[in-house]
Amino acid sequence: MNKLIGNAIVGQSGGPTAAINATLAGVVRGVLENVHNGTIPTLYGMRNGVEGLLREDIVNLSEFFSDAEKISILEQTPAAVLGSCRKKLPKISEGRETYETLIEIFKKYDIRYFFYIGGNDSMDTVAKLSEYTRECDYEMRVIGVPKTIDNDLVGTDHTPGFASAAKYIATTVSECIRDCAVYTTKAVTIIEIMGRDAGWLTASSGIAKAFGGDVPDLIYLPERAFNKEEYFEDLRKILDKKPNVVVAVSEGIRFADGTYVCEGFGIASTDVFGHKQLSGTGKALEVATKAELGCKVRSVELNIVQRCAGHIVSKTDIDESVLVGKSAVRAASEGVTRQMMTIERVSTEPYAVEISHRDVSEIANKVKHVPSEFINERGNTVTDECARYLLPLIQGELDVKYENGIPRHIII
Repeated sequence: MNKLIGNAIVGQSGGPTAAINATLAGVVRGVLENVHNGTIPTLYGMRNGVEGLLREDIVNLSEFFSDAEKISILEQTPAAVLGSCRKKLPKISEGRETYETLIEIFKKYDIRYFFYIGGNDSMDTVAKLSEYTRECDYEMRVIGVPKTIDNDLVGTDHTPGFASAAKYIATTVSECIRDCAVYTTKAVTIIEIMGRDAGWLTASSGIAKAFGGDVPDLIYLPERAFNKEEYFEDLRKILDKKPNVVVAVSEGIRFADGTYVCEGFGIASTDVFGHKQLSGTGKALEVATKAELGCKVRSVELNIVQRCAGHIVSKTDIDESVLVGKSAVRAASEGVTRQMMTIERVSTEPYAVEISHRDVSEIANKVKHVPSEFINERGNTVTDECARYLLPLIQGELDVKYENGIPRHIII
């Protein structure tokens, strides 16, 4: 192994989660544990990802987290404490000056280790930066550290942050079902859940199937084309049997022609990566359902609370997030580069995983969909197999530290 001595820098990118700071805490712990061999003397943090790094907006995390209690509070703090961004690095051939600026900053701070905590588009950044540092012969270990509530990264069993969002969704949906059941008036409640291309979050609304708990009557994922006629038919059948129907829908559900359900309302827009920015799917269905059935209909959009509910995180998720962060530092110090850390499931019962890594170029810009065996034939709910697969991920409750009745958070 070629021992590489130099400082490290870490950043957070993309949508925040309730566990992304736990991963950052893992990186901090990994570097602090590494200090004794002198490989990584100092850990810096880039504010707002590569966008802030290009502005040289950097903080010394080794100094800030010299107090161990701060690291503990960081693990229970939701969102991205360093700030985030959605900046897409240009192709090297089209933006060489951007990469030259980054190299200058790396040399100025003697940075030889780069850790980027993010999702699919963030892995694109890792892949491009890895390619450029190799091309310009600047020795650096570049590691992608996964996070995304969407759980859509290929090459890993699941992503840190997803399980806590899934726990919040399964819990909130169960509570909504209990609330909707108190009246005898015919009513349909539509719960819109995040998920543009992959339906993992919406699928988590059905986790309680694994133990006979409360789940929505109908669940629709983007992996299956949405059929309006079958939807109304299913609603009528359920309303003939009971007065209240609860429906969970992914924001990204589409009709057979590929049109998003929400696009009929002119709500969808496009972000810097060319992705549709979706909202209004629940409202679109609310209007259509009321016009078709004539009963009481309401829609609920969980929105950002499903990714920042730090008070109800999965302990399994937080523990794994910290472990992934620490493992990234260990792997880099051992010579690993151009890789994304992964979680490999060893078994479901009993639940066990191992932390590994894969070439980031095989992961960036790809999407892991909910497999067909996790969706029933009609495409209007998830299977028991899906629920059993997801159930271990939401286990355990973090011993959250409170102050004046409110969970404590850290601010850098």
